[in-house]
Amino acid sequence: MANVDDRLEPPERLVRTLGSDLAPGADAHQWLATLPDRVREICERWELTPERVQEPGGRTSMVVLVRLSDGTPAALKLCLPDGTAALEHAALAHWDGRSAVRVLRADTDAGALLLERLHGDVSLRSLAEAKAQLEAAATLQRLWVPPPAGNLPGVAAHTAALAGVLRERRELPWAADARALLDEALEVRDGLADGPAGEPDVLLHGEFHQGNVLAGDRAPWLAIAPRPLVGERAYDLAWLVRDRLDTLLASPGAAAAARRRVAKLAESLEVDRDRLRGWTLFRTAEAGAHELALGAKARGELLLEFAGLL
Repeated sequence: MANVDDRLEPPERLVRTLGSDLAPGADAHQWLATLPDRVREICERWELTPERVQEPGGRTSMVVLVRLSDGTPAALKLCLPDGTAALEHAALAHWDGRSAVRVLRADTDAGALLLERLHGDVSLRSLAEAKAQLEAAATLQRLWVPPPAGNLPGVAAHTAALAGVLRERRELPWAADARALLDEALEVRDGLADGPAGEPDVLLHGEFHQGNVLAGDRAPWLAIAPRPLVGERAYDLAWLVRDRLDTLLASPGAAAAARRRVAKLAESLEVDRDRLRGWTLFRTAEAGAHELALGAKARGELLLEFAGLL
């Protein structure tokens, strides 16, 4: 039988990702090496009993399934010490369980969040495409509330930083074939940065897609893993447009299907279709360039292919 130390080793996907994509300002290798000790320390301090590490897990955090002292199941999430835990906690605390996972306890300095246990193997991607998109849109709409007081980053500043990196990457040799697309994405982003006139900013999930909505016990579907921003709603819909990307690109009429997704989501959630198309183009092109920069050629080219359809 495996001992507790074996059960607390970081999953392979996390190790592989952080080996090539170090978080700014964080010593990812050292953090990975000390993760089992960090988990043990927090479990002792919060009187938790660890069960197992969630597989395959995320790319920048580790989730350990645990039980509270009274036997209640929960999930302990350890984030890189780069400030993401504090941002995630701010958003989840503001939602207070409304369409999002509930925080039971937090030590953001340690990058630790104790969350209610959801059904980690049942996401919206387990549903048929049409039903999943309806549930996703309804969940996201409930998350769009006035932002909390504080200094959550805004869409304009966040995407300005992404655009700066993208301008550097477009000069690299591997970007030659995609340069026109990257230039279009940058131009579109510059035109969107000021936000739509007359629309109030809301709290955005930031990384909303079907895989980040899990089945729960107190509610059918609950969002997890926000990277919260403050800004316009159209920005938050971009990953729903590109959801199930492999299937969409393999189907006949992929370009028309992508445009229909944009139109349908824009109409159902009353956002401007051109702005949704623009944010999807920028975010997908930026993500594709990011993957290529990491050496993930197949994934990067897939994302850029989809961006080109828009």
